[in-house]
Amino acid sequence: MIATRSSTAVRVVTLGGLALALAGCGSTAGGSGPGPLGNLLAFGAEGPPPVAAEAPIDVLDCPPVTVAEGAAAARGGAGGQVSISDLARECTGRRDGTVLVKVGVQLRALLGPGGASGRFDTPVSIVVRRGDQVLSSRTRRVAITIPAGQAESTASIVEDGLVVPPGTGEFEVEVALRAGAAAAPARRRGRG
Repeated sequence: MIATRSSTAVRVVTLGGLALALAGCGSTAGGSGPGPLGNLLAFGAEGPPPVAAEAPIDVLDCPPVTVAEGAAAARGGAGGQVSISDLARECTGRRDGTVLVKVGVQLRALLGPGGASGRFDTPVSIVVRRGDQVLSSRTRRVAITIPAGQAESTASIVEDGLVVPPGTGEFEVEVALRAGAAAAPARRRGRG
């Protein structure tokens, strides 16, 4: 019985050594890693398992979005006005300390007395800063169309991937409508 145990132990050691030898034989010519056979033994497949996407880290101090002073509305050229009607934000942390900020902005175009329906274009700026230092910024033109017979309309944008570098500390997120909102009158169809 003792002989059986020792022969079993020898078989286990031999099989383990064989697996290691095969893994070594399956390595690539440059020696930079295991080949398909080594991967099959190590991972149960011909290649290493796919790398999982980095799990986001909750950011406890995601600051609220504010509107820059005097930049909540812009006049349109056709007797209307575009204004910011709603804001939202989301902060996602990464293991390296970087924070990614996503900002949503809803705009409202409203015709004034004597205003004409049409398309209103306005630049919207989103700035992430710490004090006077701009960390990340984007400006995007947004078009809002007010159909004939209506007095208002809305449009939304979402800007993703605004980067706050690691070690920044507290930061601010600010949105502004820039001067230059323009309106183009709606086209009228001719009679055919």
